[in-house]
Amino acid sequence: MGSGGTKDYAAVVLIRIMYSGMHVMSKVALDQGMNPLVFLFYRHTTAAIVLIPATFILERRKAKPVTLKIAWKMFIHALYGVTACGDLFNLGLNYASATSSSALYNVQPVVTFILAVAFGMESMKLRKFHGNVKAAGILLCIAGVTVLAFYEGPMFRSFNHHHLFQQGGSTTPAGDTHSKKQWVFGIFLMTLSNILAGLWTVLQGPLIEDTSKLMNTTLQISCASVQAFVVAVAAERDYSKWKLGWNVGLAAIIYSGVVVTALSYYMQMWTIAKRGPVFLAMSMPLTFVFTIIISSFILGDSVSLGSVFAGVLLIGGLYNVLWGKSMEEQDEMNKIGAGKPAGLELQDGEEARVPDDDAAKV
Repeated sequence: MGSGGTKDYAAVVLIRIMYSGMHVMSKVALDQGMNPLVFLFYRHTTAAIVLIPATFILERRKAKPVTLKIAWKMFIHALYGVTACGDLFNLGLNYASATSSSALYNVQPVVTFILAVAFGMESMKLRKFHGNVKAAGILLCIAGVTVLAFYEGPMFRSFNHHHLFQQGGSTTPAGDTHSKKQWVFGIFLMTLSNILAGLWTVLQGPLIEDTSKLMNTTLQISCASVQAFVVAVAAERDYSKWKLGWNVGLAAIIYSGVVVTALSYYMQMWTIAKRGPVFLAMSMPLTFVFTIIISSFILGDSVSLGSVFAGVLLIGGLYNVLWGKSMEEQDEMNKIGAGKPAGLELQDGEEARVPDDDAAKV
């Protein structure tokens, strides 16, 4: 039990370090001149190259046949939930910072919850205490996004003055690299990206029933690769921007495509199967913490008070929503538990003892 629990915690820490690395490496690649849209195409293509043979080997005998209708649904969901989501994120990251993108990462589960309420998949009972806790969490997240966009505050300089990469954005405070309007625009784009990701998450349920999780992912990433190519070609006609060299851009593409999109997917599925989705969601703030550490101590980034304060608000919002959800589930369990004796009291004494006997046999 102990060693199993240690593996679970080690897995989520490793997943969050992987995502932190993605935020930092992607930012460095963009700062060194890589086009955000071209970067996404290469990332999805790399992931598809890894996933397609893996899916063929693992799923060829047991996978359900993919009909034209299923393929079309995958294409549509990939268009808004993978391609548009990724393009908006990279464009936003181009104007903001790795720390801000990892702080906004905590918005995604809250946005998913809000959309689930809108679709009638979740409840929001404001007359109950857990409903108020969830509402407070949503307000904290809104406050966090607002602070991140409009308040910078003093900068905390890194102890490391030897920068690993020489790029424009990371070596100076965010406000010096881009104008305030560009920073706000970047935060807006990344928030919109998180909203699309939340919508994609909410609408995934029926799709998973159509195929396996691995086939679902492979189809959508493959569709997204084609879609991202079309978008990138339309936006970037200077083909010198498409050239890859032995630099951080290539490293970021391989890392994001193989480690984050392919490997971390399996690790997240494993963690959810072992401990449930809430356990995984609870670990999300670690991405923000690790990103600050990596960008500050390895890259020599300065971190603004506004980013830290916004991160605290966003993390507080996430935990409030998860806490409210947990209380609601416990409330439902208590109602079910309280309902059983009430029904059994109407029957004779012999009938009332049946559940205990059944439980003993199990």
